[in-house]
Order: sequence, then C-alpha cells, then structure tokens
Amino acid sequence: MKDLFRETVFGRLVYLVSGAYFFRRDEELDPSIILSYTLDHSESSSRSNLDGVHTDTEKGKEKRLVEWTENDPHNPRNWSTPKKVFVIFQICLLTTSVYIGSAIYTAGIPGIQQRFQVSEVKALLGLTLFVVGYALGPMVWAPMSEVPYIGRNPVYVGTLIGFVVLQFGVIYAKNFSMLLAFRFISGFVGSPVLATGGATIADLYKPSKQVYGIAIWGISAVLGPAMGPLIGGFAAESKNWQWPLWELTWLSGFCLVFLVFFLPETSSSNIIYRRAVHIRKATGDINIKCEPELEAEGMSTQEILLMVFIRPFTLTLKEPICFALNLYIALAYGLLYLWFESFPIVFGQIYHFSQGLEGLAFLGILMGAFVVMIPFFYYSYRFVEPQFNHNGELRPEIRLQPAMVGAFFIPVCLFWFGWTSRESVHWIVPIIGTSFFSIGTFLLFMAVLGYLGDAYPKYVASVYASNDLVRSGFGAAFPLFANAMYSKLGIAWASSLLGFLAVAFIPIPFVLYFYGKRIRLSSKMARHDL
Repeated sequence: MKDLFRETVFGRLVYLVSGAYFFRRDEELDPSIILSYTLDHSESSSRSNLDGVHTDTEKGKEKRLVEWTENDPHNPRNWSTPKKVFVIFQICLLTTSVYIGSAIYTAGIPGIQQRFQVSEVKALLGLTLFVVGYALGPMVWAPMSEVPYIGRNPVYVGTLIGFVVLQFGVIYAKNFSMLLAFRFISGFVGSPVLATGGATIADLYKPSKQVYGIAIWGISAVLGPAMGPLIGGFAAESKNWQWPLWELTWLSGFCLVFLVFFLPETSSSNIIYRRAVHIRKATGDINIKCEPELEAEGMSTQEILLMVFIRPFTLTLKEPICFALNLYIALAYGLLYLWFESFPIVFGQIYHFSQGLEGLAFLGILMGAFVVMIPFFYYSYRFVEPQFNHNGELRPEIRLQPAMVGAFFIPVCLFWFGWTSRESVHWIVPIIGTSFFSIGTFLLFMAVLGYLGDAYPKYVASVYASNDLVRSGFGAAFPLFANAMYSKLGIAWASSLLGFLAVAFIPIPFVLYFYGKRIRLSSKMARHDL
C-alpha cells in the first residue's frame, strides 16, 4: 500500500511538503542500491545503444545510464496483478466521468431551449463544441504526457481539476454564448484520457496482453454515452436543465479526489527519470542520465511542434491506410452521435416514454458491449496471442480480423432499428437491435486502433491523435442535421440511409487485410519488417 501511495499525486505532494521525510524511495532508504541502477561500461557507443555508455560526441563526456533492474518492483510492468487491475479501474472511472459529459448534456436540451430562447439545432451546439474540444485537446495533452519530466498523473489530475471547475461556468452561464464557450473549454480540458488511457494500459502490460485492458477501457468509453441520457434524463425531468450538469460535476469531482489519493504514476519514462534525478543529486555526478532523458534532449523544438501539430494531419492525408481507417472510424463515431438524436423521436413520440425512461433505451447499447467482450477475449487468447513472435511483435493485418466481422453488425443494427421502430412492434425489439451497434463498433475500434499502432510504431502518438481528431470532428458535426434528416425521411428511411452508408465501408478492412502489407511496403512511414 505504501508503494501505491508513494507514486500518487497525494504521495508526491506529501514527499515535497515533508522535505522528503515521508514516502521516500528505496535508494533514499538504502543508498547502497544506487550502483545496481546504473551501467558504466568502458566501451563507448552511440546514443541508440542502450547497453553501453552514452557519449556526447560534441563534448566528449560519457553518460552513465540509469536502467531498470531485473524484476524491478517500480517498473509498472512488474507490478502485481491486483495493483494493475486497480489502476485500470481508475482509468475507466476517469474515462466514464469525462465521456458521460457529452451525452448527459442532451437531457437538458429542452430546458436550455426554453432558458436561452434558442432553437434545438443551436442548443445542440453545446454537444458539438464539447466533442470538438475533446477532438483538439489530445493534440496538446497526449504529447505532454509522454514527456519524461511531466508524466501522466500531472496531466490527468491537472486537467480534471480544470474540468470540474469549468462545469460551474456552464451551470451558471448568464447567456447562451457563455454556455457554449465553457462547454468547448471543458471538453478541451477534459480530453487527455480519451487519447492516453490506452497508453496508460500499455505502460502496465506487454503487447500480447494489452488488448484485454484496452478492451475493458473501451467498455468504459461506451458506458459514458450510454448512461448519460439515463442519468441526466431523470434529473432534467425532476428538476431542470442544470441538474444533469450538477451530476457531471459530482461524478467528476469524486473521480478527482479518488485519483489524487489512489492513482500511481504509470509512465516508466517519468519514474526512471525521477530515479536518475535523485541519483545525480545523491552522487553529484551530472553525467548520470536515463534513456528517456537522452531521447528528450535529442529532440529539437521544431521536431516537437512537428510531432504535435503537423504529423497527425500529414499521416491522414498522405498515408492511404490512415486515411481509410480514420474515415471508417469517423463514420462509425458520427453515425453513433447522429443516431442518438433519433432516440427521443422513437421512444418519446412513438412509444411515449417519459424523458427519464427514454434513457433506459440506451442500455441495449451497453449490453451489446458486454456481450461481445467475452468471445473477443477468447478469440484474442486462443488465436492471436500464439501468433506473436519472440520479440512480442505481431503482423499488423492480423489485428483486422475482428473488424471483418464487426463491419456487418453496424448496418444490421441501423436497418433493424429503422424498420422495427413503430407502434405495432414492441419497444423491446428496437432496443435489442441497438446492441448490434456496440458489438460492431467495439470490434471495429479494437481492430483498427491495434492495427494502426502496429503498422506505425514510430509514429503511434501522432497516428492516434489524427484518428481522434477525425472521428471527433465527425461526431461533432453529424448531430447538427439529425433532426432535419429524421423529420423529412422518417425513422425507417433515415436509418436505412445510414445503414447503406455503413455497407459502403464494409470492404475497407477486407482490402487492408489482403493488401495491407503491400501498401505498407510502399509507405515511407509504415513498418516494413513484418
């Protein structure tokens, strides 16, 4: 338990305030173990050789490298299973606490229309700008969490503090413009976990095991939008449009307190960097460095700006694999948010649900995600894990197999939902149909994100940032024309139109599965060795 607290925000603050008296590191309690953390070889080598002395060719100074010891208990990948599970639980809690902020707002839209005298389309801008905010946020927060001097916890906790505080600006907005401004900023500030939650799980597990943690994390991302209308609907029905936002404030506030006390730092780069800093202070040897520190020193400001602001766009526009899969994921994401806007029409106007009960209709989506997780775990354990090589690497195209199945579930859901949403059909039938959407998107997201990470390992942060930007852009824009589309075409044909659009994208994972390697070999940025 002491090791858990030591790496939390609470533990590090106590350490600083107490003058390094409480929560001291092992090397502070026993200085003799410092030597086991450093390598000092007589042969010089290049900076890329991790087993030798790093020599600065300009200054001619040898660098003593601080590394992990064998089975080092402070390396996140060597933590106990209960500790890893507890960390994943907290990342899931954080993800749900932020992700719910998009859908929970929709429950108060009728009240917002009345309070600020705006149309439904204008009121939906509060949803759109929030999604735009967490599309742009990871462009800044994700690279920042990879910096050894910062780590993940300061980004998670610092932005969550801002997210909680900004909710008061939305709740007490004096005019509609103020509400929209605070919704955008809160989405931007609350976004880091949406892009780096998977990176935190990767900190804990080797590549062949990461998929299980990421799958559970993915369920928490589904939980937010699915539970938002349910929780917010009853609050808005009983009180007013502000109460769903109060619920968001309470949930994210509880999450903030919990993470401050219990979420340990998982970035191995940050942990080993702080170890190197302490050893430098203890020994007075300024040439003691760690690998992440040397890599950071080797990056110029221009390279960092290129990675953050330019590369995500160039990957999407110049890489056919990124363009196709980003577009596919964006379509699924956009369809989800557009389709959500039909639920009040179907279950409110056709089945005469109250505003609170309308939220229950979203539970079918959640159940679909839970149903598909077990067979996906079996498939990953039985068929995918054995195909990893001795270096823990997998041919990227193997990742696409689940997408080849999931691609069919999305149009099936949309056709089912569209043609069964009528008074002559019991309300449970369209709700059952909604479960197919989460089955399809779960398999699609797991396959595509795994494939992109394996196909572009040198640019994984930029690849994921570009994917997040494109999909969130679609998710922000699509709801704005939902009401007009469903009003003019009707539920059946509007849903069918979306279904036909989803059918048109089905060939993408099949084409990349059979021809992806050929495309990768012609790319300058994708890997060629597998």
